[in-house]
Amino acid sequence: MNKKLEPEGYKLLWSDEFDGPELDTEKWNYEKHAPGWTNAELQEYTDSTDNIYIEDGKLVIRAIKTKDESGNDYYTSGKVTGQNKTDFLYGKVAVRAKVPIGQGLWPAIWMMPTDESYYGQWPKCGEIDIMEVLGSQPEVAYGTIHYGEPHAEQQGIYTLENGSFADDFHEYSVEWEPGEMRFYIDGNLYNTVNQWFTAASGQDEKPYPAPFDQTFFVQLNLAVGGTWPGNPDETTDFENAKFYVDYVRVYQKPEYDTNVEKPAIE
Repeated sequence: MNKKLEPEGYKLLWSDEFDGPELDTEKWNYEKHAPGWTNAELQEYTDSTDNIYIEDGKLVIRAIKTKDESGNDYYTSGKVTGQNKTDFLYGKVAVRAKVPIGQGLWPAIWMMPTDESYYGQWPKCGEIDIMEVLGSQPEVAYGTIHYGEPHAEQQGIYTLENGSFADDFHEYSVEWEPGEMRFYIDGNLYNTVNQWFTAASGQDEKPYPAPFDQTFFVQLNLAVGGTWPGNPDETTDFENAKFYVDYVRVYQKPEYDTNVEKPAIE
C-alpha cells in the first residue's frame, strides 16, 4: 500500500491487500462453528477453501448451499478473525468490500474485544459493527455499537440513492477514539456515538469509556439466515453468494487522549 494514502494524522498500523495466493494466517484465523451457533444462523463456518479463498487480489467469502445426509438444505460459509494476531486499541479501520445480494445473506465487517471476559460476556464486552448489509435490502448499510447490561445499541443507517452495495465496491470505515466513534461510507460520515456504558448485574457501572477501552480485533463473515435477515428462499442465488473484500487497513494516530468524560445527556 502506498503510504501517501494514509489519512491525515494517521499512520498505517497494519493492512491486508489480499495480494497473496491464500489467506495470510499470520494476520487471520479461520473461525469454525456449527450451525445455530449464534442468532439462529443456518451456516456452518468452515476453514475450507471452497468457502474462503483469494481471487484476483480479493478475499472471497462464499456461502454454499448443499444437502445433508437426510436430504435437507445445508449451508456452509466462512468467517475470519484477527484475534490474538492483529488486535489494537483505538484507530481507524477502513475496509473496501462488495456484498452479495439475496434473501437470507448477511455479510458483516465487525470488531470484538480480544478478551471477551474482561468486562463480561456479550453485550457487556462491547461490539463494534463497521458494516452490516442484509442481502434482501442491499441498498442499505448499518453501522452499530452494542454494549451494556441491559443490552443497548446505537445504530446508524446509510441508504444509497441509486443502486445497491452489491453493485460495486464501497469503503466502510470507523474512527474509534477513547470518547467517540464515527462511522463512514465512502468518506461520508453517517453515525457518531459517544454515549455508552457497561455494568455487570448487581454491580456498579464500569468507568467510562468502558467497554471500548480494551483491544479489539477485526472480523469478516458471511452469515446465512438468522433472526435479523430471515432464512434464504427460492429466490436466493447461491451461485453468486460471495462477499468480496479488497483490503483491510488499520491506522492509528501517534497518541490518543484517554482522559475523557461521558458527555452529559441533553
